[in-house]
Amino acid sequence: MTPDLFDLTGRRVLLTGAAGGIGRALALGLARAGADLALTERPGVTPSAEFSEALAATTRDVRWYFHDLSEAETLTDFVDSVWADGPLDVLVNNAGYATMDHFNRIDYAAWRATMSVDLDAPFLISQRVAERMIHDRVQGRIIMISSKNGLQAEPGLAHYNAAKGGLELLARSLAVELGPHGITVNTVCPGIVDTGLASDFPLDWEKFTPYYQQHIPLENRFARPDEMVGPVLFLASAAGSYVNGHSLVVDGGVLANQVPRLQFMQPFADRIDDSGRNRPADPQRSTTTKESSQ
Repeated sequence: MTPDLFDLTGRRVLLTGAAGGIGRALALGLARAGADLALTERPGVTPSAEFSEALAATTRDVRWYFHDLSEAETLTDFVDSVWADGPLDVLVNNAGYATMDHFNRIDYAAWRATMSVDLDAPFLISQRVAERMIHDRVQGRIIMISSKNGLQAEPGLAHYNAAKGGLELLARSLAVELGPHGITVNTVCPGIVDTGLASDFPLDWEKFTPYYQQHIPLENRFARPDEMVGPVLFLASAAGSYVNGHSLVVDGGVLANQVPRLQFMQPFADRIDDSGRNRPADPQRSTTTKESSQ
């Protein structure tokens, strides 16, 4: 019975930002789990032939909708047009936008461009999808692809941090209001995912990459796009039926790493010998220190 918990056969999913790195991985993962797909991208974006062939191989019903999500006044009608092709069971707000600069150099145009895609669009799309779900008595799922930046600030990203922080509280607010209708709302909060999305950021990447990776407890590496699939499948499927208003952090342990002191500690010592028993204690390692909690 366990695999059936993640089976999405018979469910239709609206996924925004479907041609990007995380979007491609999510689309394939959802389709392979049995979901039919309504995929959105910006006008002018052409899904790669390889991606299209992989989607076709899943034999699921896949339909593309090319729409500019920054055009707030059009999003209600956009959702209605998608719904007209079939009711939605799951919404995954994945589309995102980010630039980097010091806070005093972020002009209003850059602020609005970030908010329109990262916060306004998820609100308006979720609003209409939820109304449709309630009207048609669909006990559906809404999943926001947020960020660890929605939980912890990072320099150079004041506008992005604010948008994702707003998305976190939006999700919780919707979780409270939609829960009585059997609709769950949750967020997935990735750390840095190796998609190339931030490659235009004005950073010394040659130095920043190894520095940042040293602070990632899990194997000192960035995430792969496909590692976001499992968390989304969990929240979209029967496996996550009672999870509501939750932020699922998928960052390799970055936020858990309060003080990155591991590199300054003595090397890890295996206490188990070849026979499976504990090795004799090393008196040099028995010394402990106290850290003030004040």
